[in-house]
Amino acid sequence: MLTSVEKILFAVAVLASLGASWVTFGRMIRIVLRGRGKLHWDLLPLRLRTGLGALVSQGGMIRQRPAAFCFHFFITWGFIYYGLVNLVDVLAGYSPGFRFLENSVPGDVFRLLADLLSFAVLVGVGFFLVRRFVFRESSLSYRENVLLHPEALSGISRDSLLVGSFILGHVGFRLLGASFLVAMEGGDVWQPFAGGLAVLWEGQSEAFLTVGRHVSWWVSLGLILLFIPYFPSSKHAHLFMGPVNWMTRPRRRALGALDAVDFEDDSIEQFGSARLTDLSQTQIVDAFSCIMCNRCQDVCPAYVTGKSLSPAALEVNKRAYLKENMKALAEGEEDRLVLLEYAISEEAVWACLSCGACVEVCPVGNEPMFDILDIRQNQVLMNSRFPSELRGAFTGLERQANPWQMADDRLGWATSLDFEVLTVEQNPDFEVLYWVGCAGAFDPGAQKVARAIATVLHKAGVNFAVLGNNEACTGDLARRSGNEYLFFEMARANIETLNAAGVDQKKVVTGCPHCKHTLGSEYPDLGGDYKVLHHTQLISELIANGKIILKGNLEKEVTFHDPCYLGRHSGEYDAPREALAQTGLVLQEMDRHKNNSFCCGGGGAQMWKEEEKGDQAVNANRFAEARATGADVLAVGCPFCARMLNDANTQAGTPMEVKDVAEVLVEVM
Repeated sequence: MLTSVEKILFAVAVLASLGASWVTFGRMIRIVLRGRGKLHWDLLPLRLRTGLGALVSQGGMIRQRPAAFCFHFFITWGFIYYGLVNLVDVLAGYSPGFRFLENSVPGDVFRLLADLLSFAVLVGVGFFLVRRFVFRESSLSYRENVLLHPEALSGISRDSLLVGSFILGHVGFRLLGASFLVAMEGGDVWQPFAGGLAVLWEGQSEAFLTVGRHVSWWVSLGLILLFIPYFPSSKHAHLFMGPVNWMTRPRRRALGALDAVDFEDDSIEQFGSARLTDLSQTQIVDAFSCIMCNRCQDVCPAYVTGKSLSPAALEVNKRAYLKENMKALAEGEEDRLVLLEYAISEEAVWACLSCGACVEVCPVGNEPMFDILDIRQNQVLMNSRFPSELRGAFTGLERQANPWQMADDRLGWATSLDFEVLTVEQNPDFEVLYWVGCAGAFDPGAQKVARAIATVLHKAGVNFAVLGNNEACTGDLARRSGNEYLFFEMARANIETLNAAGVDQKKVVTGCPHCKHTLGSEYPDLGGDYKVLHHTQLISELIANGKIILKGNLEKEVTFHDPCYLGRHSGEYDAPREALAQTGLVLQEMDRHKNNSFCCGGGGAQMWKEEEKGDQAVNANRFAEARATGADVLAVGCPFCARMLNDANTQAGTPMEVKDVAEVLVEVM
């Protein structure tokens, strides 16, 4: 098809494109390598399967905006298929008369798929361009109180238009070129859309059709050669960086499990992240992977209730900064700005609830929550800067081993029970350690739950014991609020206590999902490996084994609030529902439930400080949703959730009963 001169020109263009791509992709790689730690390539077959699964499923995008998912699906698979289409077109250009799998069913199917996917891609890109530039959909924008990099908004629009125009041009001219060929050959039933366009060329000379085919070939493939070097600067890089991100992320024990910091390593000079280059390599890959779809923003409790935090804006700002400073950062120049100057505001940093919703929903595997917790760690440990209300909680942890700053009377909650709760010293042959937690020991509302859990265990004949005054806070509050050193010290002390009690050979049960997560998913990095159950998990086991007999006579409706640290962080959704089902209560699910649950507003150290200003309190938003189910009882499984939702219930005039699952069960035992 091509003349000798055209073949030489195209070869030169390919070499030029590859040379420019070597530079731009090299910059991307060198910037990623400036981050802390390393990308994870262990268990490569499993990781390849993870990356491929994310590509095939589009990272679970269908859970939100199903219509947009369908159009994006067309574009993604059309673009992937076009890898083969472009190769075939190049071969056709260099080999006169070349036909891919000519006169065969596979060849016919190849042309049909190329034709159908070309049309699907054009429709899909058209949908997204119209949505962004004509309808200006609100979900793609940001509120005025959110910090944005100066180039963020204009950069997104410019890049979206450029990428959209490239795809329309590349695929459109390829389809146009196919239509010229169909017209030259007198039709092709396997290319319905190209055949439809070919009608336009009826009666045209062969010279016209030949020129049209040549021009279409050059524009279609020429755009590819122009675009490849631009890939690393474009948000379209998520096409390959998304699967890479899924493949190379740390394999965490739980969704929000943080990496341990070795404070005995004197070579560590920077704690947390002040600048972009302080982030881990995975967190820098996040920025290159971001699709800028704002799904994380849609589910962020802080953003939904009007706060200045947008996890989407954080990633978009990182990307804008990278694009602006790509050459300098790749060449090893010092990172001149701190993250709080362009990526996220200090107020937004402290609005995060560490609920993990942004991590759960991201289709390309981004984890903005970890960036925020790293920034908190830098603020606390390097700058001694944090909300003043946390000072009292930190003091309580340091002096009394609990944030309530209460004296060491961790068994006071049990004095009103009609049976004795024994400590591990009194009952060294215990089978289950009941980790009461600070809330269960000192918060009046949570003490009722502690008594209910102990009652259930006692009546089920479980041989359990508690640590009593030897128990201390797990350090979850300290870790989520950036005081990693305090967490480190508390964790080491608790691990020593637990190991001395022989708990590493027993089960641990706790009524607090935060304690469950910290003990079970974060202590192993520091030498404490325990089998930790939430009380609803153990209760569900006891019911299944016939150890708990329930009357099942509660003729009411119940809705269950999934605690973030039991649900998303620990992956447990069924146990509390199974337990409630045995009581006779009829479950009415909230719209946002299970892995789409909405936070109570108490996580991420929020319960110990004033909530950042916004349009609504997070707990009020969640309670309104629970109330809208019409249920009589709002069941919970976390002391933070109980406190926050009880407060919202009181403010609403107490229209519901807010009870822990254990309290409900005691009623019918």
